Amino acid sequence: MQSEAGILSNGAMSLEHVLIQGVDMFGNRVGFLKFKADVLDKETGKKVPGLVFARGPAIAVLILLESGDEIYTVLTEQVRVPVGKRILELPAGMLENDKGDFIGTAAREVKEETGIHLNLQDMVDLTALLDPSTGCRVFPSPGGCDEEIGLFLYRGNVDKDIITQLQGKETGLREHGELIKVHVVPYQKLWRVTADAKTLSAIALYEMAKKEGLLPPQR
Repeated sequence: MQSEAGILSNGAMSLEHVLIQGVDMFGNRVGFLKFKADVLDKETGKKVPGLVFARGPAIAVLILLESGDEIYTVLTEQVRVPVGKRILELPAGMLENDKGDFIGTAAREVKEETGIHLNLQDMVDLTALLDPSTGCRVFPSPGGCDEEIGLFLYRGNVDKDIITQLQGKETGLREHGELIKVHVVPYQKLWRVTADAKTLSAIALYEMAKKEGLLPPQR
């Protein structure tokens, strides 16, 4: 709120009160936070909606693996209790500290969720291509949640047997309840096989960046 582009930065609005309604701890650190913020629009004297589920920054990675004459995408299948479904989605995770290491977090999450080791030098930050006024992050539900997601691209070439080995592989930190199954799907079919907003956003950014020639050459 108080950042250079935040709603309190120009003095048109003021934060009057914050009520903490719930806290979920991840070990000895705060994981999720729910609060109500009373933010006043000074011109109208009215409060703007301020119910917030705070979960902080996260990352997701669009992995494109070329094998023969086909390009494949790596997805994870996970149980998502809030929507009551198993969801196919990009490998993703939350930043676990305040250092803002988006690329390092992306590589770690991909390793944990798929078993694939990514070279950091080969990662492309798709959200960094957005206009700076956006904050260069994607906000999937800004009406109620502060989550901001950095979307990354990884491109590689693999043998067909690697695709076979990945398909149906069970991964994740199973002692923490991460019951993950890996799916490999042709990229051309990706937009139709998942309702995951991270995936669909990554497709849009990748396709537009490719169309405008903004992607660096593949290593």
